[in-house]
Amino acid sequence: MANPLLGVVFHWLGGLASGSFYVPYKGVKKWAWEVYWLVGGIFSWIVCPIFFAWLITKDHNVFAVLSGIWQEQGIAPFVWPYVFGMMWGCGGLTFGLTMRYLGMSLGMGVALGYCTVFGTLLPPLLKCFVDLGEAVPKNIAQIVSTTGGQVTMVGIVVTVAGIVIAAKAGLTKEREMPEAEKKKAIAEFDFKKGILVATFSGIMSAGMAFAITAGNPIAAAIEAAGTAKLWAGIPRLVIILFGGFTTNFIWCLYLNIKNKTGYQYFAKHLHSGHGNLVPQQITGTRQTAAAVDPLRVPRLNNYFFSALAGATWYFQFFFYNMGESQMGDFNFASWTLHMASIIIFSTLWGVYFKEWSGVSKKARTLITVGISTLVVSTVVIGLGTWLNTKV
Repeated sequence: MANPLLGVVFHWLGGLASGSFYVPYKGVKKWAWEVYWLVGGIFSWIVCPIFFAWLITKDHNVFAVLSGIWQEQGIAPFVWPYVFGMMWGCGGLTFGLTMRYLGMSLGMGVALGYCTVFGTLLPPLLKCFVDLGEAVPKNIAQIVSTTGGQVTMVGIVVTVAGIVIAAKAGLTKEREMPEAEKKKAIAEFDFKKGILVATFSGIMSAGMAFAITAGNPIAAAIEAAGTAKLWAGIPRLVIILFGGFTTNFIWCLYLNIKNKTGYQYFAKHLHSGHGNLVPQQITGTRQTAAAVDPLRVPRLNNYFFSALAGATWYFQFFFYNMGESQMGDFNFASWTLHMASIIIFSTLWGVYFKEWSGVSKKARTLITVGISTLVVSTVVIGLGTWLNTKV
């Protein structure tokens, strides 16, 4: 039986993972963005999905079940999860650039605002015109015809309001912070470029919501083979995230060639021509390896922190699938809960990294109200889905 309140908790855990994944990348030194993004991505999109799908499937027979689906139904059940995964991949790779240009607070607020609206509402809207089967249990008209559905929709509206307030806080902060303070908190801050990238990223990232919906037949087959419903959605991530890997791999490889950074995966030292990647000389009396040899690459640390970031990123959808399994017929609301949770935790990280230092009381009040609104929205959505289970 569905337990929406437990589902909300799982979505909070997924939001914590997603809102935190970029933090380990701050430990990566003297690698170009495309290098550490791809290394982390291999763990996000290949290693972790395969390992955890194998781990949680009954008798570890995930590949036998997937092979059975292929033999019985052909390639069709895999195509759309993969294609939508590629669509998400386009948003995912530019999501990293959003953090790069806007920082964690404003970047996630803008990108996830678009992502929330498109990813949450399009599936039940499309069901009004296209037969999506049990992948989308109810269309938007059926949802709003019930008390639980109306409460859930109010929660979604509250979520969007919270995102708008948080984004307004970020814009206020950007206008008020001295240029030196912006560069200190976000080395490559560029508001106009960041907004364009965040818009594209947010719309394309909604492809993950479509991919998860399209992958429901895979989850159903895994459950029918004996895996508990709580875990059954996790193996579909193998297909979905391979689509994301395809897009990101092509782009990172292109940047490796264009920027001549491919050697960095294995190099002990940077080429002297990449001095722009070297941090400023460390001051103080203690001599470190970086101070003695500023071109030396800490490869082991870089691989460790990139792998940690990638694994942390993966767990957002590990917990997302667990949360969705508890939402009943209103599983479409899972995407909103996920987005709200990400913004809450990413903003808290932004505060921790002093992205909000030097701003006015107005900006701090706005971000406080925005985060509080998002917290309330998750409770309202949880209440709405719970009321639906009581019908």
